[in-house]
Amino acid sequence: MNAIIIEDEKIVARELCIKIAKTNPEVKILDILPSVKTAINWFVANAEPDVVFADIQLADGVSFEIFERFKLSCPIIFITSYNEFAIRAFKVNGIDYLLKPVEPVDLQNAIEKAKSINQKQTKTPIDMNKLMEMLQTGNVPKPAYKEHFLCNHRNAWILVKTKDIAYFYYEMVVHIVTKTNEKFSLDNTMEEIETTLDPDLFYRVNRQYIVNIDIIQKVWGLENLKLMVKLKDPHQSTEIDISRQKAPLFKKWLEK
Repeated sequence: MNAIIIEDEKIVARELCIKIAKTNPEVKILDILPSVKTAINWFVANAEPDVVFADIQLADGVSFEIFERFKLSCPIIFITSYNEFAIRAFKVNGIDYLLKPVEPVDLQNAIEKAKSINQKQTKTPIDMNKLMEMLQTGNVPKPAYKEHFLCNHRNAWILVKTKDIAYFYYEMVVHIVTKTNEKFSLDNTMEEIETTLDPDLFYRVNRQYIVNIDIIQKVWGLENLKLMVKLKDPHQSTEIDISRQKAPLFKKWLEK
């Protein structure tokens, strides 16, 4: 079984290789990729492996950016120090979520799960008749996204509907800004919020902002292949920059 490791800490990656070799010597590590950028370049040039071992928080972003771009069919085993990404992990073909330091028995169980999934994918063809029936009748299951947020406002709690939110931004704490320019604060992290939103409507443009596609007025290019986003009235004074690394993914999201 061929595998790759996405991990930016050399010592951690080396220890993981040793543990994998001890628990499952038949697993061959094809490469160790230390960043989002190198992982994207690897998948452009190579066929996907049988399994991916991935940290989440990397030096140049989060590994979800890789899997949202390539839509891999192989199992992904997330190994991280953070537990707040679990929900999002299982939306991108994650089959297990292991917290560092990884226990050998947990690693063994995750690898066995990956083997089982790969065997089923190989042996079980897609039932095209059933798939076409689902598409024609509209009975395709849809993920449930958060419909409202409980916000702090003047020492009280109020509900803000997700459809009324223009954008989220982080400044000491996370804030909601509505389409009518009302502002509220949240106790959630940006990572927690991102996993609960419909990705067709909301996009994490950088570490500080998550924006609603409905309030984007204009996008233009800057130097070094960066982008600048201008929002609609009454948010026209808000301009958000997007890094060179995220710019291609953002443009693809706008074109959906």
